[in-house]
Amino acid sequence: MEVTFNKKETFRTYFKNFWKSMKKTKYLHLLALPGVLYYIIFHYIPMYGVIIAFKDYNFRKGILGSEWVGFKHFIRFFENPFFWRLIRNTILINVYQIIFVFPLPIIFALFLNELRDGFYKRFVQTVSYLPHFISLPAIIGMMVMFLSPTDGVINMILQKMGLPTIYFMADPKWFRPLYIISDIWQHLGWGAIIYIAALSNVNPELYEGAVIDGATRVQMMRYISIPSIMPTIVIMLLLRIGHIMSLGAEKVLLMQSPLNYETSDVISTYVYRRGLVYGEYSYTTAIGLFNSLINLTILIIANKITKKVTETGLF
Repeated sequence: MEVTFNKKETFRTYFKNFWKSMKKTKYLHLLALPGVLYYIIFHYIPMYGVIIAFKDYNFRKGILGSEWVGFKHFIRFFENPFFWRLIRNTILINVYQIIFVFPLPIIFALFLNELRDGFYKRFVQTVSYLPHFISLPAIIGMMVMFLSPTDGVINMILQKMGLPTIYFMADPKWFRPLYIISDIWQHLGWGAIIYIAALSNVNPELYEGAVIDGATRVQMMRYISIPSIMPTIVIMLLLRIGHIMSLGAEKVLLMQSPLNYETSDVISTYVYRRGLVYGEYSYTTAIGLFNSLINLTILIIANKITKKVTETGLF
């Protein structure tokens, strides 16, 4: 009985403290309220629909009335002849993004931080942000124009050099390099914002002390800048790793053609075709659920590793 009493007291104290804290920070909570509501309405409430992955969804019977089929749709996906191709293409593009796209904004932010000319620094920053605001269809349109085998600039240069022309947008070998290069061009400046913000919080006295000690710019970057933003880098890397099995369908669909399916067909484009074009909602929900579970597992493992190695993690 005594233990129960203590527990009740603890709960009351906890609830009192919690309520006090809520009252103190009520305006901050009010500011967060629209975001919380957005996630509840558009992300959490629709999650009940995930049960159709275990049913044969029938539009007339509805989600609850449709027949249960267990893991039928998951097995169908695993037995799909294109299963390994979809997994390989999705993971490879994501791994290339982590290797090539992820580090460049960090390097760009570090070099930008070394610039002392205020006007030039702001100019470079602004110019680097601009591609982020160009719409995806416009970016792909520009790529098609520049890489055209008949009158594209790149192929005209190749011809001048005596080299054969390349049909870049149709050749499966060129799909991944083009995807990554266009990603770098579009998101380099925008991706650097968070690292520039992290660098602006580094204590200037550290740099002043390093200058007095005779440290070079490279040494300051190596021993002050990089360790200072390391927690931010780790968090951003974890967020990136948490999407290793996901890839937005929009860009791939715009760059895709039946000629480059071998390297361009990824899980999201397959889900788009089977779900929206052929109306196989249960099957595509099962694929989406499988994807999310793999992403979650990888994120938990990566988080544990980074917490052990760098003492920084998401949770």
